[in-house]
Amino acid sequence: MTTNRRALTIVGALLPVALAVAAPLLAPADPDAGHLADRLLDPGSPGHPLGTDSQGRDLLSRLLWAARPSLTAGLLPVAVAALAGALLGIAAGLGGRATEQALLRTLDVLYAFPGVLLAIAIASLLTPGLGTTVLALSVVLTPAVARVAFTETRRIRTAEYLEAARVSGATRPALVLRQVVPVIAPVVLTYATSLVGLAIVYAAGLSFLGLGVAPPTPEWGAMLDELRPAIFTHPWLAAMPALVILAVSVLYNALGGRETQAGATPRARKAEA
Repeated sequence: MTTNRRALTIVGALLPVALAVAAPLLAPADPDAGHLADRLLDPGSPGHPLGTDSQGRDLLSRLLWAARPSLTAGLLPVAVAALAGALLGIAAGLGGRATEQALLRTLDVLYAFPGVLLAIAIASLLTPGLGTTVLALSVVLTPAVARVAFTETRRIRTAEYLEAARVSGATRPALVLRQVVPVIAPVVLTYATSLVGLAIVYAAGLSFLGLGVAPPTPEWGAMLDELRPAIFTHPWLAAMPALVILAVSVLYNALGGRETQAGATPRARKAEA
C-alpha cells in the first residue's frame, strides 16, 4: 500500500510538468489573444471552460501556458540550491576550523532573514523576469541545503573508510566524489525535493508583487495579480490561479514528505547500528 501511494504521489507531481510540456496541444486558445467583449466570462461559458480574464483571454489556456515559467521558477532554484548547498556543506564539513566557521557564519547571515523578505530584497534590486526569480530563490534556498549537507558531512568525516582513503593517498577531489557525495546525495536530494512546493509559492509571490515574471507572459502569480480587482465581482475567476498554486505546491510537498519518510528508515537503522 505504501509503495502504491508513493507511486501515485510521484505521478501526481509529474502531472503539472506533463501539462506544461503539452500546453501547446492542450490549450484551447491563444493565451495572449483577448477580446474585450468576452471579458470576465464565468467558468463554463461556450468556448471557455474556465472563463476569461479581465482582457477576455481564455483562462484555461493561460493557466496551462503559465505552468512553464511557474514550474521553472520552482524547480530550477531548487536544483541550483541543491548543487551549491552540497558544495558549500562539503567544503565546510571537510575544511579546517577557519573554513568551517567562515562558511557557516556567512550562511547564518543569509539564513537569519525570512526567506520571502530576502527574495523580495534581491529581486527588487534587479530587472523583473524569470532569471531574477531563479537567482533570488536560489540564494534564499541555498543556506538551508548547505546546513543539511554540512551536518551529513560532519557526521561521516571521521569514518574509518574516509581515513582509509586518506591513508591510501586519495586526493581531496577523489575523496569527495567517491566517498562523500554518494553518502550525502540521497539526504540532500530528499531535502531539496521538499523545498519545491515552497519555491513555487515564493515565485508566484514575487510575480504577484511585480518582481518576477512580468505580464503579458502568463504566470500563476502574475495572473493572480491581474484578476485581483475582480475578487468581489467574479470570485471564482480570481481564485483560479490561487487554487492551481495551492494544488501544485501541495503535490510537491507530499512528494517531499514521502521521500523524507522513505529515506529516514535506512539512516535511522544505520545510526542505531
